Amino acid sequence: MDAYINLAKEAIKEYLLHGKTIEPSKDLPAEMLNTQAGVFVCFKNKGELRGCIGTYMPTQENVAEEIINSTISAATQDPRFLPVSAKELRDVTVSIDVLSTPELVAEKDIKKLNPKVHGVMVKTEDGFASGLLLPNLEGVNTVEKQINIACQKAGIDPKADKFVVYKFTVSRHEEK
Repeated sequence: MDAYINLAKEAIKEYLLHGKTIEPSKDLPAEMLNTQAGVFVCFKNKGELRGCIGTYMPTQENVAEEIINSTISAATQDPRFLPVSAKELRDVTVSIDVLSTPELVAEKDIKKLNPKVHGVMVKTEDGFASGLLLPNLEGVNTVEKQINIACQKAGIDPKADKFVVYKFTVSRHEEK
């Protein structure tokens, strides 16, 4: 199994069963221990989303620590869902997206974005509100739909409010 997925599964199991936050093993791949990046962790149970939380910029010392923190948050703190229970451990699947640094997109280049490749983040010009949508999501086939969903998550009216768009790519790790 993928080291990223293994780490998330170990982190959630230890947290749900024993209330403990694990430390990253020194045996993890170097890119997990020596790099910083934003990470999103998503849980599904029988194909239905059960939690998805992360950061678009790094908040921890390395990717491994981002995965551990985002895993626990996605399973226990996503306000849209009840926390994942220990009984669900064998039924939940996890996916992890490691994000590139977001880049500002010029208004004239927005139509060039590909929702299968690029995630988007929208922010009001004052930076007060923001919303993010990962790339390659089922049912999101156009840039317009992608930006509208990100705006909706942020509470931004895409027809009335002024906002800027950022793009990013992800390295996706999915449990098979």
